[in-house]
Amino acid sequence: MTHETYTNPVLNADWSDPDVIRVGDDFYLTASSFGRVPGLPLLHSRDLVNWTLVGHALERLEPAAEFTTPRHDCGVWAPALRYHDERFWIFWGDPDQGIFQVNAPEIRGPWTQPHLLKEGKGLIDPCPLWDDDHDEAYLVHAWAKSRAGIKNRLTGHRMHPDGTTLLDDGKVVVDADRIPGWFTLEGPKLHLHDGWFWILAPAGGVGTGWQGAFRSRGFFGPYEEKVVLEQGDTDVNGPHQGAWVRTPSGEDWFLHFQQRGAYGRLVHLQPMRWDDDGWPVIGDAGAPVAVHRKPDLPPQPTAAPATDDDFPGGRYGRQWQWTANPQDGWATHHSGDGLRLTCARTTDTDDLRRLPNLLTQRLPAEPVAVEVELRLHSQEVGARAGLAVLGDAYSWIGLQRGADGTVMFVHRFAEPVADRERDASEPCPAPSGRVHLRIEIGTNARCRFFYDVGDGQRPSGQVFAATPWRWVGALLGLFALAPVGTGHAGAAGFARFRISSLH
Repeated sequence: MTHETYTNPVLNADWSDPDVIRVGDDFYLTASSFGRVPGLPLLHSRDLVNWTLVGHALERLEPAAEFTTPRHDCGVWAPALRYHDERFWIFWGDPDQGIFQVNAPEIRGPWTQPHLLKEGKGLIDPCPLWDDDHDEAYLVHAWAKSRAGIKNRLTGHRMHPDGTTLLDDGKVVVDADRIPGWFTLEGPKLHLHDGWFWILAPAGGVGTGWQGAFRSRGFFGPYEEKVVLEQGDTDVNGPHQGAWVRTPSGEDWFLHFQQRGAYGRLVHLQPMRWDDDGWPVIGDAGAPVAVHRKPDLPPQPTAAPATDDDFPGGRYGRQWQWTANPQDGWATHHSGDGLRLTCARTTDTDDLRRLPNLLTQRLPAEPVAVEVELRLHSQEVGARAGLAVLGDAYSWIGLQRGADGTVMFVHRFAEPVADRERDASEPCPAPSGRVHLRIEIGTNARCRFFYDVGDGQRPSGQVFAATPWRWVGALLGLFALAPVGTGHAGAAGFARFRISSLH
């Protein structure tokens, strides 16, 4: 009998720090969203291979005043998704605020407002556990040295079963400084299995580390440890931090990420079993698999999170996120198709990295062409709009209205150390105020830019290698802006956003 196979990664874009649960016949995944809004993406699958984006659990980042401007590497870190007492729960750490929690009766909501469970700096990667047999609840979390001055240890608490308060000051349950060769222990996921408390946690760093398993007969330890997944002879670097999930037929699977530079953290699916000593064995004898038999689940149609968008009625799809808490009026609804972005007035016209009104989605981790049609409606001198590849460095193509009133095609970029952008090519007249923009993103996220102002497609500028932020992969972005002034600065229209394979 032949079995269908899947090929890793199963999510070929930056779905960072994934956590997954099963509820009935459905699997749900959430991931870090850092400083983008809405936050806490919610994905659904029936086979662990094909995933669709069904919503977000966090409408705005809190406290709201902290996220009026971009904080790309801050915000929502490494959430834990659980189902308990007929509710979905998500716990996450904001390294500057503390540990938050939201919950909902259905995956699509309505979700509660964020509840601050534990205030403090450097509290990250929380995960709850309910032991219903003993009417107990627990929480474990890690530490960010950049905020707390400590790392490489996991702290455990007793928690009220309603998830609103912690019942003690916490105790270090695993101190990896005491384990030879271990460093940067973080990202714990807490489970009860076979009479043991289990903490599945990565160590060794985002791009180079391994997946560890810890077990103890009591929550507060002592724990024994074992490495259960590492790169081995494969090309999957740093395979770790993810979710153990069991199918209805009893199969065990593990989803984890791989750090891939500008592409961010891609999600892989690994088979999992238990050895004779009761330890998990992930992948092929502890090394990641590239191709494997699909899980024993009903066949599903091929699916992936959406990327294309016609913006019906001016509304953008779930795949888009702002780079800070949005303000009313940035995108306006209307009767036709196409996205209408207001040219928001700003003092940061020379640095897109500072713009809160940049609408982004993830960069696919395969060769693709990104295309969109743009029309600049603003009459404001200096108003501009475009399509960007955004990271610690960025490059964008689009339109700008010049001092003499003409609309020009422009191509600009900024290096990581630069505090303002500069031209990547000579401006070119766009007499109709329209342009078709195209970015071809090849191997190693190397970007080539093209434009068509009505007389055929032309290349623009040098090849640009996309760069990530510190923790976030590069982003694709649409924006419209204008210099500081008085009155409404007009708008820009975007139509037929498409991402197509270059294979």
